[in-house]
Amino acid sequence: MEQTESDILPQEVRDGLAARPVREPRRPVRGMRLRVGDVWYPIRSLDETGFDLDLEFAPKLRGLVEIHDGATLLRTGLVVAAEPSRDVMHYDFKMTTEARRTPPRDYVRAEPWDAAETR
Repeated sequence: MEQTESDILPQEVRDGLAARPVREPRRPVRGMRLRVGDVWYPIRSLDETGFDLDLEFAPKLRGLVEIHDGATLLRTGLVVAAEPSRDVMHYDFKMTTEARRTPPRDYVRAEPWDAAETR
């Protein structure tokens, strides 16, 4: 008979693992959504390296995506799918760009004028 990893553990450890409380799945981050083309997906978690989507909704993403908080664009990025874990699919950012809060200038800003330098 072949042994599994759990057969090596003492019985009291196996009983403790079986009796541990099951963690509730995390709820999506309120208002955080991912936009791919015209399709929107709720984001479960987001950090500097990537984000998680529910496995039941998770498409095979690769390429350009937008991260929104409600209607506000936060960042755009290039992503690749990583490994699924339990009930979430993790995606890694290859590159991200923060959204601009102001329109780009169409002129060169002059250096600040210092009256003390002209004396």
